[in-house]
Amino acid sequence: MRPILQSSCAVATSAAEARFRIDAPVEGRRGTRVVALDDGAATLVRRLARESWNAARFFTLVAQSHEAQSHEAQSPPVNGGGPPADMALHRTDGTAATLADELGEADVAVMVATTNGSAPAAAVIGRACARRGVMTAGLVLGEQHDVADTVTALRPHAQVLLVTRDEQDVAEVLSALRA
Repeated sequence: MRPILQSSCAVATSAAEARFRIDAPVEGRRGTRVVALDDGAATLVRRLARESWNAARFFTLVAQSHEAQSHEAQSPPVNGGGPPADMALHRTDGTAATLADELGEADVAVMVATTNGSAPAAAVIGRACARRGVMTAGLVLGEQHDVADTVTALRPHAQVLLVTRDEQDVAEVLSALRA
């Protein structure tokens, strides 16, 4: 076997190899949807929404009253016993949106959570994305020992899961996704 030399890369830049190079610019994504699953994550998501992004949209969950939650618990199951097919969201400017409408043009959904991440919301988002072929990512902020329950809740619903203590990592992941 021939050793790889430092000058081996020069072969890949020869005229013969250059004709296979793709010079077209990498296009941005159709749309990244970023959803905060709890109040701590909502603060970060609102701050990130003020930055410049390609086609990313940022959302928080609509808080339900305890009365609505208990009524929901007594309601008959939707979709054969699974979670509801849709959920209400708020854009960071406060206007209403629905998950189904937002996922129609999305190719990646990023769920952001802290120590109080919403497991039911993660399940709804994860299943809705799976039905549509939308990639899912989970970003959990906090100390490892504090976020164990949140990680457990998101793991089944996120194809990629990152646990971090640094809020800047969320922005870096969104940049890497060309959000």
